Formats: sequence, C-alpha cells, structure tokens
Amino acid sequence: MNKLRADLRCVADWIKPGMRVLDLGCGDGELLSALAREKQITGYGVEIDVSKMVHCVEKGLNVVQSDLESGLSAFESESFDYVVLSLTIQAMHNIEGILAEMLRVGKTGIVTFPNFGFWENRWQILCGRMPVSETIPYEWYNTPNIHFCTLGDFDRLLGKLGMKIEEQQVLHAGEKVELFPNLLGSLALVKFGRN
Repeated sequence: MNKLRADLRCVADWIKPGMRVLDLGCGDGELLSALAREKQITGYGVEIDVSKMVHCVEKGLNVVQSDLESGLSAFESESFDYVVLSLTIQAMHNIEGILAEMLRVGKTGIVTFPNFGFWENRWQILCGRMPVSETIPYEWYNTPNIHFCTLGDFDRLLGKLGMKIEEQQVLHAGEKVELFPNLLGSLALVKFGRN
C-alpha cells in the first residue's frame, strides 16, 4: 500500500480485508489492484475512459464502462461492502443521486474531494481569482469541476439525505491535518453510511 498516493492509502486503510469493493471512476485501477493484492478484496471498477479501462483489464481487474451520471442500475442493491468515489464528486451534476446510489448498492460509502475551504483557496478568491492548487489543478475556463464544497457543506448534505459521517480525514500535501481541518486541509476523505 505504500506505493499508493496518500489519499488512496487512507481510503485503503478504511477497507477491511476480504470485503466487496466498488470503485467508481476507478481510473487505471490503482486502488483496486492494491486492495486485491494486499487485502484480498473482491473488486469491481466503473470507468468511462476506454484507455483507463484497458489498464484495469491488463491488471486483471473487473471493470465496466459506464457514465456515473446515469446511476448504478447495473448493480444490485447491497451487493458491496464499500463503494468508493475518489476525486470525482465535484465534477458530477447529480451529487445527491450518486450518494443515494452508493448507499443503495453498498453498505458504506467513501468519498474524497478537494476542500474549497482550504486557506489557499480562500486567499486566491480574496485576491480576485479562482483557486488553482494541487487538489484543484485547473483554471476556471478548463476545469471539469462544477461543484465546490467545504467539509461543512458535505456534512450538511449528508444530513439532508439521511446519511451520517462515520469517519473523516483531511490531508494536505499527503499529511493528515488535525488542527483546523477545514482551513488547513486541502483534501477531504469521508466514510459515510445511513443514519
């Protein structure tokens, strides 16, 4: 697991050995591959990009091509222990729908997203420009991101949907942030379930 990015390592730490994991927007399968190798999980990935799917298949991973905006109807209810959505939710139109679908097909959801409340983002806005950072690497005119939120915003949304945070970690530059996480953390990781 040490080869994983810090955020994916934290996600992997939350997942118990032998579980069933669905990775939404799985990319090249980095997380699923590490979990299968080191925690003997049964994993499936969902990815829209064909070239990334090819990398998954080359690693021996089960992956389906699908647009997450259309939901997860290909998966039966309660068929996974964990459903992961890493650095993708901010680029989705129907956030409430995907969160509901995550907890329909899985017992526990894990979401990671850039924390818009991070002090550098606030500073850049104060200086009159949209933030560009390690976790928000695009300019305003070419970003795939359409929704920005803070830790508090995400917590309130989960409450509105009848969901609750089970665990939360905040990182900056790969390190855990304990003090003033909404101000000093650039990346949020949230494990959540039903109320």
